Amino acid sequence: MSDKKIILAFSGGLDTSFCVPWLKEKGYQVVTAFVDTGGVDQDEKDYIATRAKELGADEHVVIDAGEEVWKEVVVPMLWGGQWYQYQYPLLCSDRYVIVKKCLDLADQHRTKNFAHGCTGMGNDQVRFDLTVRALGDYNIIAPIRAIQKAGRSVRDFEMEYLREHGYSIRQKTAQYTMNENLLGVTISGSEIDRWEAPGTDTWYLVRPPTEWPKQTQRNTIEFKNGIAVALDGKACNGPEILAKLNKTYGAYGVGRGMYTGDTTVGLKGRIVYEAPALHALQVAHRALEEAVSTRHQNGFKPQIAAKWVELVYQGFFYEPLKHDLEAYLESSQFAVNGKVTIETQGGTVNAVAIESPHVLNAAGAIYAQSADWSVEEAEGFIKLFGQSASLWTKVNGGSRGEIG
Repeated sequence: MSDKKIILAFSGGLDTSFCVPWLKEKGYQVVTAFVDTGGVDQDEKDYIATRAKELGADEHVVIDAGEEVWKEVVVPMLWGGQWYQYQYPLLCSDRYVIVKKCLDLADQHRTKNFAHGCTGMGNDQVRFDLTVRALGDYNIIAPIRAIQKAGRSVRDFEMEYLREHGYSIRQKTAQYTMNENLLGVTISGSEIDRWEAPGTDTWYLVRPPTEWPKQTQRNTIEFKNGIAVALDGKACNGPEILAKLNKTYGAYGVGRGMYTGDTTVGLKGRIVYEAPALHALQVAHRALEEAVSTRHQNGFKPQIAAKWVELVYQGFFYEPLKHDLEAYLESSQFAVNGKVTIETQGGTVNAVAIESPHVLNAAGAIYAQSADWSVEEAEGFIKLFGQSASLWTKVNGGSRGEIG
């Protein structure tokens, strides 16, 4: 095993750019690994590769992981239909796939050394470190946490260090921290961290109202066992569907939001996120699922989904309970088969048509229109259905009275 070779999860941003020369100074042979989890075009990939070499990486590796993100993150999240704290669609979840792919690369290079650019202030360090510990016996090197231990102001120190060593600073990384993948993009830093209104430069995938197209947009999504398999009649894999919907519905201002809630490290977090495809898919999936599932299924599943989302957000991607919950979620999708047409005129998405052999229709009844039961049967049902509340009123005199 090599004790001087190290695999660095590399994005080309400020933090991981700092890591390369810092690790070289410590005597490591640095292999930068860009794990492509989607959302990055070829020009950006070329920039990342050039940046790695410019910074002194001994080797740069690109790993395609889009399909893994779809299967391991997107599919169970859509089955559950829940966002973290009802706000945030877990755009951070590609981190687990990134770590796994980097550790696979470390095994290929016969090294136990793995580095990441997480700070000691956020959630990603938890996700990275817990995943490493769940997957094997590796050494975790975190250069940003190391400079924090010295009491330095992280971003200012990183930029000064890179400039002193002759490396440029990319303008967008100087102002904002931006993370993009198949699921969408998150933006933090600057005025967002100060709890101020996001600036115009924070619009990325999702366009502002002044730029929305005038015509109505409609698309049909086909699901098999709760998994999207086709778009507008054309079979597509998951990453293709996400890419197309991100582009299409982002143009209509769909899927932009702001998460302000509880982080794993105990602070209140605030980020702008843009996830047009996830939002559109969730609307379509929920409409179909609610039409084909029983009342009890629809009522109970959110409890399972909320726990799954909590575990994934907090870093417990390989916690056994998560896999137990996924077994239930998968079982719940048995009849979630059919086509859903979604529509937007800008800002929001609605499911306007559903086609499925599993819709729980009654042959002789339509809600509020016609029924295959008698008026007497309806009256008897209402009497029994409300009997407990009626008895309470009779026994207690029709008033709750004073308490205490």
